[in-house]
Amino acid sequence: MTVLILGGTAEARALAAELHSRGVAVVSSLAGRVARPRLPAGEVRVGSFGGVEGLSAWLREHDVAAVVDATHPFAERIGTNAFAATSAIGVPLLRLARPGWQPAEGDRWHWADDLGAAAELLPGLGSRVFLTSGRQGLAAFAELDALWFLIRCVDPPEPPLPRQHEVLLNRGPYEVDGERALLAEHRIDVLVTKDSGGPMTAAKLTAARELDLPVVVVRRPPRPATAEVAGVAEAVEWVLRR
Repeated sequence: MTVLILGGTAEARALAAELHSRGVAVVSSLAGRVARPRLPAGEVRVGSFGGVEGLSAWLREHDVAAVVDATHPFAERIGTNAFAATSAIGVPLLRLARPGWQPAEGDRWHWADDLGAAAELLPGLGSRVFLTSGRQGLAAFAELDALWFLIRCVDPPEPPLPRQHEVLLNRGPYEVDGERALLAEHRIDVLVTKDSGGPMTAAKLTAARELDLPVVVVRRPPRPATAEVAGVAEAVEWVLRR
């Protein structure tokens, strides 16, 4: 059997490694948005499938027995396309989704439905913003001329960007001491993040709590209802049952 993993996340790499070690033919698909991605075990393809029809054709051509959507929680387009394509041709689909973050005692979280709503909240919360929502969608903050932004992402972002900003190119995992020092160095008084979940980038939340900073958290977009697990072990078991 061949299993297609829609990936790019740490969970996707761990799943590919585990299935590959068990002799399962794995193809991991990466969107190609990161210049130097961490490659998983097994075969790798990079780039778009060409929408629902293109993905359906690819699944048939490669005789794919199952698909695991292990993409980032905010990669809603590929998730929606995967659901439509697998439903159309009868291929089983599993969503491997890391749990979202939960506020702890002392957190000052403000939830937003999207980046636009997050931008609307900022003027009332602070003036020096640590923006960690990735390089997509930064146009939502471009008109906030009175605020200063430290923008952290893996690859250089494209304009439009806020008028007052500094770009920090870096890749996790991050540690609390480093995040605390970064917030203090840049005199950050508000943090913006997506609810990505997982431990790789959670240290900023702990640092913000320790410094009593407000945090704007963007909710995850809705996904089509399908079989879903939260861990790699459960995903391996699901694949092997196929």
